[in-house]
Amino acid sequence: MASIDVTIRGAGIFGLSIAWACLRRGAKVRVIEVAQPGAGASGGLVGALSPHVPEAWNDKKAFQLDSLLMAADWWAAVEATSGLSSGHARTGRLQPLADDRALAAARRRAEEARVLWRGLADWQVVPATGAAWEPASPSGWLVRDTLSARLSPRMALSALVAALRAGGAQIAGPEAAEAGAVVHATGVAGLQDLSRAFGLPVGSGVKGQALALRHDAREAPQLFVDGLHIVPHADGTVAIGSTSETTWTGDGPDARLDALLDRATAALPVLRGAEVVARWAGVRPRAASRAPLLGPWPGRPGQFVANGGFKIGFGVAPKVAEVMAELVLEGRDEIPPGFRFEALLPGAGPV
Repeated sequence: MASIDVTIRGAGIFGLSIAWACLRRGAKVRVIEVAQPGAGASGGLVGALSPHVPEAWNDKKAFQLDSLLMAADWWAAVEATSGLSSGHARTGRLQPLADDRALAAARRRAEEARVLWRGLADWQVVPATGAAWEPASPSGWLVRDTLSARLSPRMALSALVAALRAGGAQIAGPEAAEAGAVVHATGVAGLQDLSRAFGLPVGSGVKGQALALRHDAREAPQLFVDGLHIVPHADGTVAIGSTSETTWTGDGPDARLDALLDRATAALPVLRGAEVVARWAGVRPRAASRAPLLGPWPGRPGQFVANGGFKIGFGVAPKVAEVMAELVLEGRDEIPPGFRFEALLPGAGPV
């Protein structure tokens, strides 16, 4: 391989996606990973690519919308090069509405979505029908949105790795040297490094746990019920997740997964008795701003940061990849103000 143009540190969803976007622009790319692709938070199970509610619009919601809308074509290009499926499909989402207050709020949001989502997706309030793949709704009404999509995190990472290798990128271990511009996409460890370097709380880790059941509902919409994601996947499984734990005693799965399963089967009885085929636990990187942290590493010319994809990493990955590739290779900076390092400094406004 000719001299390296870009080194990506970290083979999670941000690192691999940025590597792919740089490769497609003709760059020579090396990815350095200390373990294996998806070893951290990106190797999970849930894969819910879902929008924030269409109200109180801000940089993060607009960025996420753009990424969700571009995702189908973006992942199709990965699949075409790799020959592997990412499991991506825009199958929508259902959410129950608890009472009249929630119903009124949902109807207001439907009006907001007509404008904010630019007619490219719908947020609808629909009557519950009592179908087997439908959560019980105390109000008798559900939200159905057509923007939400799903993908399999593990299938998607495998497809990205294969696409990168097919394009001539290097996937290397920790002994490999950096060359060219360097993008640090190193998750929780990277947030800790930044916190130490700048003497301020740049971010931290939040443990999450999820499980997968053997139940084939691959054409059905995902569900969001009382904070719980229930996501049918293309491989005939249904992912259930996830917890958000700021304190924990062990890094592996524990009894909290049993509670998740109980909640899921109570919300959707059709899942009762389904075989548990996978359990997962990992620590997800959450920036102090609660938004992705993107852009130059302050004081380190030629080095960049892409981190903090907490809960929305796979959903925003296509646009994160494109804006970071444009910044690193072309010097074009389209990163929202709230995603920059400056947003973490004392006195910065809300994101």
